[in-house]
Amino acid sequence: MANGRIRARIRRSHLYTFSCLRPNVQESEEGSSLPDGPGFSRVVHCNQPVVQKKRPLQYPNNHISTTKYNALTFLPKALFEQFRRAANIYFLLAAMLSLTSISPFSAVSMISPLSIVVGLTMAKEAVEDWNRFIQDRKVNHRKVNGHKEGGVFSYKAWQDVRVGDVVKVEKDQFFPADLLLLSSSYDDGICYVETMNLDGETNLKVKRSLEVTLPLDDDATFKDFTGLIKCEDPNPNLYTFVGNLEYDRQIYPLDPSQILLRDSKLRNTAYVYGVVIFTGHDTKVMQNSTESPSKRSTVERKMDSIIYILFSVLVLISVISSVGFAVKTRYAMPHQWYLQPYDPSNTLYNPKKPALSGLFHLVTALILYGYLIPISLYVSIEFVKFLQAKFINRDKDMYDEESGTFAEARTSNLNEELGMVDTILSDKTGTLTCNQMDFLKCSIAGTAYGTCNSEVEIAAAKQIAMDLEEQNSDVSGIQPMENHSGLGANEIELETVVTYKDERAHKRAIKGFSFEDNRLIDGKWLQEPNSEQILLFFRILSVCHTAVPEFNQVTGGFTYEAESPDEAAFLVAARELGFEFCKRTQSSVVVREKYPSWGRPVEREYKVLNLLDFTSKRKRMSVIVRDEDGQILLLSKGADSIIFDRLSKNGKVYLDATTKHLNEYGDAGLRTLALAYKKLEESEYNAWNNEFQKAKSSIGGDREGMLERASDMMEKDLVLVGATAVEDKLQPGVPQCIDKLAQAGLKIWVLTGDKMETAINIGFACSLLRQGMKQICISTTNLEESAQDSKEAVKENILMQITNASQMVKLEKDPNAAFALIIDGKSLTYALENDMKQQFLNLAVDCASVICCRVSPKQKALVTRLVKEGTGKTTLAIGDGANDVGMIQEADIGVGISGAEGMQAVMASDFSIAQFRFLEKLLLVHGHWCYKRIAQMICYFFYKNIAFGLTLFYFEAFAGFSGQSIYDDWYSLSFNVILTSLPVISLGVFEQDVSSDFPALYQQGPKNLFFDWLRIFGWMGNGVYTSVVIFFLNIIIFCDQAFRAGGQTADMSVVGTVMFTCVIWAVNCQIALTMSHFTWIQHALIWGSIAMWYLFLFLYGSVSPTISGDAYQLLVQSLAPAPIFWATTLLVTLTCNMPYFAHISFQRYLRPLDHHIIQEIKYYKKDVEDEFMWSREMSKARQKTKIGFTARVEAKMRQLKARLQKKQSGTSYQSPTFRTYVHE
Repeated sequence: MANGRIRARIRRSHLYTFSCLRPNVQESEEGSSLPDGPGFSRVVHCNQPVVQKKRPLQYPNNHISTTKYNALTFLPKALFEQFRRAANIYFLLAAMLSLTSISPFSAVSMISPLSIVVGLTMAKEAVEDWNRFIQDRKVNHRKVNGHKEGGVFSYKAWQDVRVGDVVKVEKDQFFPADLLLLSSSYDDGICYVETMNLDGETNLKVKRSLEVTLPLDDDATFKDFTGLIKCEDPNPNLYTFVGNLEYDRQIYPLDPSQILLRDSKLRNTAYVYGVVIFTGHDTKVMQNSTESPSKRSTVERKMDSIIYILFSVLVLISVISSVGFAVKTRYAMPHQWYLQPYDPSNTLYNPKKPALSGLFHLVTALILYGYLIPISLYVSIEFVKFLQAKFINRDKDMYDEESGTFAEARTSNLNEELGMVDTILSDKTGTLTCNQMDFLKCSIAGTAYGTCNSEVEIAAAKQIAMDLEEQNSDVSGIQPMENHSGLGANEIELETVVTYKDERAHKRAIKGFSFEDNRLIDGKWLQEPNSEQILLFFRILSVCHTAVPEFNQVTGGFTYEAESPDEAAFLVAARELGFEFCKRTQSSVVVREKYPSWGRPVEREYKVLNLLDFTSKRKRMSVIVRDEDGQILLLSKGADSIIFDRLSKNGKVYLDATTKHLNEYGDAGLRTLALAYKKLEESEYNAWNNEFQKAKSSIGGDREGMLERASDMMEKDLVLVGATAVEDKLQPGVPQCIDKLAQAGLKIWVLTGDKMETAINIGFACSLLRQGMKQICISTTNLEESAQDSKEAVKENILMQITNASQMVKLEKDPNAAFALIIDGKSLTYALENDMKQQFLNLAVDCASVICCRVSPKQKALVTRLVKEGTGKTTLAIGDGANDVGMIQEADIGVGISGAEGMQAVMASDFSIAQFRFLEKLLLVHGHWCYKRIAQMICYFFYKNIAFGLTLFYFEAFAGFSGQSIYDDWYSLSFNVILTSLPVISLGVFEQDVSSDFPALYQQGPKNLFFDWLRIFGWMGNGVYTSVVIFFLNIIIFCDQAFRAGGQTADMSVVGTVMFTCVIWAVNCQIALTMSHFTWIQHALIWGSIAMWYLFLFLYGSVSPTISGDAYQLLVQSLAPAPIFWATTLLVTLTCNMPYFAHISFQRYLRPLDHHIIQEIKYYKKDVEDEFMWSREMSKARQKTKIGFTARVEAKMRQLKARLQKKQSGTSYQSPTFRTYVHE
C-alpha cells in the first residue's frame, strides 16, 4: 500500500460476500462430490511432489511459450508460411525448373531473387518471434518463493513450479500459476487482487481462503501439510471454478473466490500462501490467449485479384508462344539447314512430335515471362508498411504528455485501410469521455443539491448566448425593445453558469469532487429539515462499496482503490462532506464521521455481514451491516430503473421528485445512481442468511440461479433515500475532432451502455446531435408497462417504429434536414435479428447520427458486424475497455485507447492512441497518405513489371518463339532487386499531397479513387504501351543500320543492353512524374538508381568474360562511344512518358482533382498572398455534413436567412427546432 499499511492481524470471519462467501463444511463426500464424466478429472496432491510426478498425475510444467516457432520447427513452418502464397509457389517451381535444360535463364538468376525475397521475409518473422521468445524467457525466469521441504521456502523460477507445489506470493507480485488460496497476511484469509491483465478491469477484487486453512499462515506450518484437490479440468472460463479440497478427513467445496489466477497481481496484502492447481498452458489466462482475428486490407485483397489477372495473361502468352513454337518446329525447322541435325531422341526440338515439343516450350515460356509477376512486391510492401508504422509511432502530434504515450501501430498490415474508413463505431465512456468521474449533484429526500454545472450545461448555455446574440443583432434594427426582459434573464442565467465555472477554477482542485452547495458544506446540512435522510445518504455513500483505503502520508488523507471511478467519486464526496471511510477489515468498515458530532470526529464501526456485489446483470450492489446500536441495515445503490422496481409502498415518498431530478441530471449529461435502504429484524436476517449460505455452498449447474434468487429475496421492499449524479467529462478536443471527421465524410456511431438521456446529452456536447435535428427514438419503454405483451408483439412494434421512421426519412423533402437515430439495447436485440436487421441498417445509414444506448459488449460486436457486412464498406471501432474488445476485433480496423479501464482494448487492437482527438491525425493524415502511397506503389509495381516482362515476349516472337531471352541473366536479376526497388519504396514512404486542413480529400480513400479498376487497367495499359515503344523503337533503330563508326551492326547483347537501359530510364522517369512531394531522398533514390545501372554495367563488364560473357567491356568499348546509344535512350524515354505527361497536364488544367488545385495554390503561394481565395478553397475542401460544430453553424445560418426572408415578407418567425419520437 502506497505510503501506508494495512493492519493485517485482526481476526474477523463473518463477511459473506455475494462473490466471495465462505461455505459450510461438508461432512461427507456425498454432499460435495464433483459431477461425473469428462471435464472433472484433475487430481492435485498438495505438497507431495513425488506422488504428483507419477502418471497419470503428471501435468504440464509451468513453462509457457507464445512463440510461433522453435529451433526445430522454424525452417519447415516458416517455409510453409512463405509458400502458401501462390506467387511464391510459382517462383519456386520456376527456380526448380531452371536447373533443367528447358529453362531460358540460368539457375542462379532464378534462385537468387526468390532466395532474397523469401529470406528477408523469413528473417522478419524470425526477429518478431525472437522478441516473443525473449519476452517469454523473462516471464519464465521470474522468481517465486516456493516450499522445498521441512517448512523451508526458497526462490525458484516460474518455469520450475509444478502442480501441487506450495508457493508464497508477496505484495505487488504476479501469481505464477492458478493457485488455491490457503491463507494470507490477514487473519481472516482475505487478499486483494488486481485482474487488469485478465479482463482489463482496474478495480480490486476480494479473494478469501477456506476457514480450515487459515492456520497455515507461516512457513513452518507447511512442514507436514498435505491435502487432496479434485476439480474441473483446464478451461478458459475466468469466472467459474468447481472443485473440492479433502483436508483432515473433511471435504470442503471450492469456488472462484478461493482461486488466484496467473498474471493477476497481489495488491494491498503483504503475502499469501497458495497451492498450485493449473500450470503453464493449462492456466485460465493461457486458455484464453487466442490469436487475434486475421485482417487483410481492401487493397491487399484486390492486389490478389490483380496477381490472378497477370497470371492469366502469363498463361495466355505462354500458350501463344508454345503454339507458335510447335508450328515453327513442325514446318520451319526441317528447312532451317543451319540448325543442328535432326535427333529423334531430342524431344525438345522434334519436328515429328511438335505437340510434345510445344508442351516443353510451354514450361520454358512460363519461366521466361515470369517477370510479369513482381516477385519483390510482397517484401517491398511489407518494408514500406513497416516504415509507415514507424512514422505513426513517432508522430509528436499524437503524443499524450499526461500519460507519456505515443500512438502505436500494433500491426502494419492495415496502414492503407486507415485511409478508406467509411463508418466509425465508438464507445462513449473513456473514449469520448475521460472516465474521470466528478461528484457534481445529488438528490436527497426529494430535494436537489449541487449548484455547479456540467460541461454539457455550460456548452448549451454558451450556445444559447451565441444564438440570442445573433438573434438580437439580427432584429435590433426592427424591434429594438422586443423580448428585452427575456434576453436579460437568459444573460443572467448564462452569467451564473459561467461564474460558477470560474469560481471552481480558483478553488483547490479535488479529483473526483466538484460539488458546490452551501446547504450541505461544513455541516450546514444539520439545519436542513430532512437532516436524518441526509445523514443516511452520506452513510450509504461511505459504507456501501468494496473499496480499499490507502493512507497518503504526503497529504495526510486517504485515497481509495475502488472498483470503478464512480465509486471512488462517491467516497471522495463523502470524505469532503465529513464522512471519511478510513479502514476496512474483512468483517467491518470504519467511517470517521465529522458530523453530527460538533467535537472531535468519531470513528464508527459497521459490522459487514454480507456484501452482494455489483454485476452487469444485477446493475446494483448491496451491503448488509450491523451498526453500533445493533440495528441491521441493508444499504443499496444501483441503476434507478432497478432500484425503483424494488421499493416498498412506503418507500416511494420521494419517488416523483427524485425521478424529476434524475431526468434533469440525464439532460445535463450526468451519470446517475439511486440509493435506498431497509431495516432488518434479527430473525428475518438469520432466516435469509441460512438460505443464502445453502445457495453459496451448493455445487451444481443452478448455483448462480440460486444465489440470484436469494439476493432478490433480500433486495426488495426498499426505502428510497436519494440519487447521485457524477460527471464523466469529455476528453479534450473531442468536439473538434468529430467536426473534422464529419467534414471528411465519415459516419460516426456511438455505442454505449449509458441510458438514453445521458447518451443524447453527450451527443449534443460533442456535436453529434444539434438543435434542429429530428431525433428518431426507437424504444420499448411504452411497451414495458404492459406485462401481457408477448415477445412477438414487442418485435412487431419495433418493426413498426423502424418502418415508420424509414418512411418519414424518405418523405422528407428538405435537403438540409438531418435525422438522428437513437435506439436502446432492448430494441436493438430485436433489430439485430435476421428478419429485421436489414431494415434497421437501411434506416441507420440514412441518418446523420446513430446512438445505441444500453448495449452489451456482444451487441457492440453484432452492430459492428452488421455495418461491416451490410454496407460492404470499411469500419473502424474505437474503445478503451474490456467490453469493447468484441467490436474492436470485429471491425475492419480496431483502435484501442490506453485509458483508465486497463489495456485489454489496446491489446486486442490494431492501432492504439491515448486520446480520441488523435484519431483525426491518424485517419486524415496518416491514413490518407498511406492509402495513396500503397495504391500508387502497387499500380507502379505492376506497370514496371509489365513494361519489362512483355519485351521478353515480343523478342521471343521476333526470334521465332525460340525461348531465347534478349537480356543477360544478371540484368533480369538486378531489375526488381536493385535497380527499381528503392524509388518505389520512397514513393510508398515519403509521398504526400496536402495536410488535414482539407478533410474532404479523405473521401478519395473510401471512394477508392486511386485503386479502382479503371486506374489499375490504366496503369497496365501504360505498361503495355511502354513495352511496345521500348521494343519496337529499338528494333527499328538497330536492325537495319550500322551501330558503330566502323560500320558494325548491333548484335543481340547490344540491342538487349540498350533496350534494358531504356526500361530503366522509362520506369524511373515515370515514378518521378507520379510523385507530388520531393525531398532530397527521392531525388537521390530515383536518379541514383539510374546511375547505379551504369555503375553495374561498368563493373559487370570489367570482370572475366567467363562470368560477364557477352557483356564484357560492353559499356566502355561499344555503348558509351556510340552516339546512337544515348540518342536512342533519350528518344525512347521521352516517347514512353509523353502520354502520361499529356494525361496529367490535361487533368490538372481541365479536370483537376481537389488536391491538384490546393497544390497549385501552395506552389504559387496564393495561400499567403490571397487569403480570401485560400479561405474559399478550404471551405470547398470539406465534405458537406449534417453533424459536427460546422453543421451546427451552417444550420444557424440557414435559420437566419429564413428569418430575414420572413421579415422581409412580413411574416413572423417560428423556430424550426423540434424533436420527433417514433412510437406506435
